[in-house]
Amino acid sequence: MSLLTTFAQTTVRTMEVQTTTVGEAAGLGAFMLVLFFSWLAILAVMVIAYWKIFTKAGKPGWASIIPIYNTYVLLQIAGRPVWWLLLMLIPFVNIVVWLFVALDIAKAFGKDELFAVLLLWFFTPIGALILAFGDATYHGVAATTDQPAAPLTPPTPPTTPAA
Repeated sequence: MSLLTTFAQTTVRTMEVQTTTVGEAAGLGAFMLVLFFSWLAILAVMVIAYWKIFTKAGKPGWASIIPIYNTYVLLQIAGRPVWWLLLMLIPFVNIVVWLFVALDIAKAFGKDELFAVLLLWFFTPIGALILAFGDATYHGVAATTDQPAAPLTPPTPPTTPAA
């Protein structure tokens, strides 16, 4: 048997059509439906939590409904510049940017870095619910990127009293 004949027979065997039964298709459809409604429930919880967080920070609560504007409002709460919104559109960079924003939002609400990393960055819905419905109050912007650094002044030499 030649190499070409063996290749042709192998190719014909691997090109067999697999059929899907009605039960398999129904199972896949039910799984996709459950997945969709789970996503919708998490989305609703996030909108409610961000609405309350925005209200605590003195921003309009309805901003949590508008997709890109809500990120802009989160950047305002965190005290970060508007151009960070563009950084959030870059893949993999947005992960690091969101970590810094989560740290600043946690500081603005009086929470520590562990809360920011674990709950606001890694488990965002849980952290947002804690900020929204917990006892956290907004203390103001944590990041001060808009203010220039204070100028350096040389230290003054100590004076000795005259005798």
